[in-house]
Amino acid sequence: METLTLAAVSLTIAVSLMISKNKTPLHLSFAWLCLTLFVYKGANVFDGLFQRDFLKMAETLALLTLPPLTIAFTRILLNQQTFLSGRHTLFAAVVSLALAVVAYVMRHTAAFSFDGAQAYLAGFLQAYVALLLMICYLALLSYLKSRAMGAEKKRMRYLAIACAVMALLMALDHAAAGTAYGFSLHSNIILAALIYLILMIITHPQLTALHDIMARAMVVLIMTCFAAIIFVFFTGLFGKATAPFSHILVASFIIVISIEPFRQVLKKIITLIYPDGPDVFTSLYALDERLEREKSQMLEEMAPVLAHEIRNPLGSMKGAAQYLRSEEKNEEHQKLLDVIIEEVDRLNSVVSQFLNYAKPYHLHRKVQLLNPLVEKAISILRASPLPENMAIEQELRPDLPPVHIDAEQLIQVILNIAYNAIEAMPEGGTLTFRTSKIAGDAGAAVGLSIRDTGKGVKREDIKNIFKPFFTTKERGVGLGLAICQRIIRSHGGRLRLKSIPGQGTIFYIRLDVAQE
Repeated sequence: METLTLAAVSLTIAVSLMISKNKTPLHLSFAWLCLTLFVYKGANVFDGLFQRDFLKMAETLALLTLPPLTIAFTRILLNQQTFLSGRHTLFAAVVSLALAVVAYVMRHTAAFSFDGAQAYLAGFLQAYVALLLMICYLALLSYLKSRAMGAEKKRMRYLAIACAVMALLMALDHAAAGTAYGFSLHSNIILAALIYLILMIITHPQLTALHDIMARAMVVLIMTCFAAIIFVFFTGLFGKATAPFSHILVASFIIVISIEPFRQVLKKIITLIYPDGPDVFTSLYALDERLEREKSQMLEEMAPVLAHEIRNPLGSMKGAAQYLRSEEKNEEHQKLLDVIIEEVDRLNSVVSQFLNYAKPYHLHRKVQLLNPLVEKAISILRASPLPENMAIEQELRPDLPPVHIDAEQLIQVILNIAYNAIEAMPEGGTLTFRTSKIAGDAGAAVGLSIRDTGKGVKREDIKNIFKPFFTTKERGVGLGLAICQRIIRSHGGRLRLKSIPGQGTIFYIRLDVAQE
């Protein structure tokens, strides 16, 4: 059962990475490694059931394919900064091919077909694979010692510790297998846990703390236990469960991690059969988003007409007030007319902002780097009058991939958020711009955070902060952040915030990496 579990987990991870939108060389390399592990363990399972020569040969070939694939994966994982080179991958492939030929000849030669010779051959092949895996682990330790820095060093340290623990547990399991106690640590389950941890590390590089990685693993564990408990409850209610709970738990785990890959495969099949059909995978939340888009389209059509009907009377009112002021000699009356003109201008500004919010955005997007735009926005801020004791800091990651954006509109978003942050720090403070690289289930992306040390946003106001005409300012219109939200959404990105009253606010902008 544990061998089948490892095979199923390996296949699920391989399929999920291959059909993912984020097909990086690292992900594809690990996918091929998991697929080979699936063939190795799957052939082992079916060979125990059917005893066929081709299954034994498939198991041997898969085992010998693991070393060159592991070396290739290690090199990509370590950003090519390792003593392992392409020649080592080629050398391992040639040696594996030669050993595969030797294994085939020995299996079909009468002099070597007895069980003792086959057992010796299997032990030699496993020792060869273990040796090359040890070399890959030494490459990881070398990288960790000399080249890894910051968050990358933490992630590689987690991986190194996990590999060492797995090797120790598997060695104890192998040693215990020959004793009379029959004690087993289930090494295949341990290996399945390791490859799932590697999956978490390579697909979620933003999870730099161990508790973040464990939290995601905990979610999967809770869902697995929940599914297993439901299965046991209903089978116990309507019949008698024959499978042990451990088997049910393993099956539930495989189902939980297989849901998303299966959904993606099914979606592609349905799209091929019904290319013009409705999106049957649309969730209720997506339907809500569709309704929001329809309302936005209606607003886009109504806004110019409404603005025209408001601006015409405003223009007449302002003209009349200006004429009366030029004729009026009474100072008190002039002040009252100035108030009328000022309020008309303010109302006209509100109409202009409303039009900016309602009008459809015609993006002029280009593939470009984010950091220069952030630096340009910072230079504009520094040229503006700022409160005393105001510091602007920047932490811009240099190796960001390019994004497909409208530069002018994105600078407008950055400046709008920054000016709001400055207003929240009237006595000074620190405004920090930070860029980062993001990778995850939704694909590769670039992040920008804008952080202030101001008064913060009240918890009850956070849920309304991006709604049109919601403002906490005395003379604010409440459309600035709503416009920022629309611009970022029109780019296919996300804008959100976190705030602690009295400590400050952080705005997060996520933009997808430009597709090559």
